[in-house]
Amino acid sequence: VIRDIVLLNLVGVKVVLVHGGGPEIGELLKKTGKESKFIKGLRYTDKETMEAVQMVLCGKLNKNLVTLLKNAGGKGVGISGMDGGLFEAVKLNDPDGTEYGYVGDIVKTNPQIVLDMLEKGYIPVVTCVAAGIDDTCNYNINADTAAEKLAIALKAKKLIMLTDVRGLLRDPSDESTLIKRLKVSEVPSLVREGIIKGGMIPKLNCCIDAIEQGVEKVMIVDGRVENCVLLELLTDQGVGTEIVGEER
Repeated sequence: VIRDIVLLNLVGVKVVLVHGGGPEIGELLKKTGKESKFIKGLRYTDKETMEAVQMVLCGKLNKNLVTLLKNAGGKGVGISGMDGGLFEAVKLNDPDGTEYGYVGDIVKTNPQIVLDMLEKGYIPVVTCVAAGIDDTCNYNINADTAAEKLAIALKAKKLIMLTDVRGLLRDPSDESTLIKRLKVSEVPSLVREGIIKGGMIPKLNCCIDAIEQGVEKVMIVDGRVENCVLLELLTDQGVGTEIVGEER
């Protein structure tokens, strides 16, 4: 994946890498004797968990990705959602009153810092922590949501969601049932049928929001596949699930 990103950058394609770090956060919490807790697919984030989130995302993981880019011949710069006021967020308010702790909802994206980096040929590596505007705190942000909001703000042509499954499957146990192309209008029926379920629902919601707000195409791609980014962008068949609007 890192080599693909560097190659695209070298040929003039402007690429932004947005990352989370769930497994690494869980690993650090485990070392400190704290149990990870998830509610509706989101990590419940109390004060101690938020400290771990910032340590892992803004520190270790973000800088490791920058180093990987450098080792592959690229120029990465690591930033968080707090830098340059990139992401402004408020506490996530669930209509049913569910409490998530320091989990935020992005209400404004100020992409100038990312645009400046792209203009100078750098690859921005963005971590999904945001500054709170309703309280003097920072918030943990879902990585898919952060990527979607930034793609919209940058008027990106394409958004690639990297995951650890081949894409959207009709049968999760059978990779040959990959849905290669999906229109936004087809999503509700697939949810009703139970084909789209669990953690794939919020991911698809992010994809739909991005398309409805101007991103031309969104792809869900298995990051474990060799050259997955290049294959998805540069071949007709692709390797994952392509989500498009109605006019396509």
